[in-house]
Amino acid sequence: MEDQGGGGGGGGGTKQTNNSYVDTSKAERAVWLMKCPPLVSRCLRAPPSDPSRPVAKVVVSIDPLNSNDDDSPPQFTMELAGTEAGHIPRCYVMDMSKDFIPMSVFSDTPQGKISVEGKILNKFDMRPHNQNLELYGKLCRERTNKYMVKSRQIQVIDNDSGAHMRPMPGMISFSTSGPPEKKKTPAKATDTKRTRRDRGEMEEIVFKLFERQSNWSLRNLIQETDQPEQFLKDILKDLCVYNNKGTNQGTYELKPEYRKSGD
Repeated sequence: MEDQGGGGGGGGGTKQTNNSYVDTSKAERAVWLMKCPPLVSRCLRAPPSDPSRPVAKVVVSIDPLNSNDDDSPPQFTMELAGTEAGHIPRCYVMDMSKDFIPMSVFSDTPQGKISVEGKILNKFDMRPHNQNLELYGKLCRERTNKYMVKSRQIQVIDNDSGAHMRPMPGMISFSTSGPPEKKKTPAKATDTKRTRRDRGEMEEIVFKLFERQSNWSLRNLIQETDQPEQFLKDILKDLCVYNNKGTNQGTYELKPEYRKSGD
């Protein structure tokens, strides 16, 4: 998302790298970086029914009595103009942060043109508005149930005589001397490389697990999800809090905004 009121061009031009040119005319333009849930991303990318209408609007709330107070920064809220289904929440809170590594936004074209679109001025983490927490939680549970259902396929074998299952001549060999070969021990499940799931799918699975019990250790979550440790830690950092002390020390629990209203 671009800050339309942000800085303008500063010293436009091009720079050559590896026998190609990078357009830097927009390098100083201020850009917003926003991290949003997958369902919001799909809504923003979906073609609008009316191209003349915006897909969403951002509402900035400022306290006029404390506008210059660093402890009272502006509050940002996004409202989706239209959703792909009526049950998707439309209002989200955008938590602003300026404490991040300086970054720039780049783009490229199929023709190989590379451009600097601007530098990140503000970073936002999106979460459901308080008024939509129950609806958002219900939606996540429905999607989790959908992903948890395993689809089985039945395949009919044309050649049911079993000829393709019998060993062909020369495939079996017998050893007349020497000690018998030791059977190779199959690799343990923990030694195999785990494959990442889609992040949106994993978030919904995590919500489902925390419905079963309120506290989980990282080790148990890895066993339940069979996901890479670092990938799972990144998701837990966004959705959960880690208990450093107390009766639940060493476990994770959902952040208050993601808990069911009845908990």
